[in-house]
Amino acid sequence: MTDATKTAMPSRDELMTRLAEVRDPEINMSIVELGLVYDIQAEENGDVLVTMTLTSPGCPLGPVIRGEAYAKLKEFPQVKDVDVQIVWNPPWDPRTMASEDVRMALGIW
Repeated sequence: MTDATKTAMPSRDELMTRLAEVRDPEINMSIVELGLVYDIQAEENGDVLVTMTLTSPGCPLGPVIRGEAYAKLKEFPQVKDVDVQIVWNPPWDPRTMASEDVRMALGIW
C-alpha cells in the first residue's frame, strides 16, 4: 500500500454509505434514506462537515443521531474530525426528501 493510498480521504459516496448505517431510532430507518443528510464535505486535512436535519425540531433523540453520525465517520482512519451541523432550513419533508422505499414504508404516496 502506498502512502497516497493510506492517506486518501474517503469519497463522498463512501462517507454517505457509512452514514446510511445510522438509523433514526424512532422510525428505525437510515438517516440517508430518510433524506435527513443534506450535504457532506471532506477536506484533505481529514475534516468532515455534515449538514443534516432531524425529523422535527423537537426530536429528543437528536443528540443520539448526531453522535452516531460522528462515530460512524470517525471509523475511517483518514477522518481526523467530524462536525455534524443540525440545520432547520430547508425543513425536512419526507414527500420530497425521503427515498421511494422510505415513502412507501411510511405510507406516503
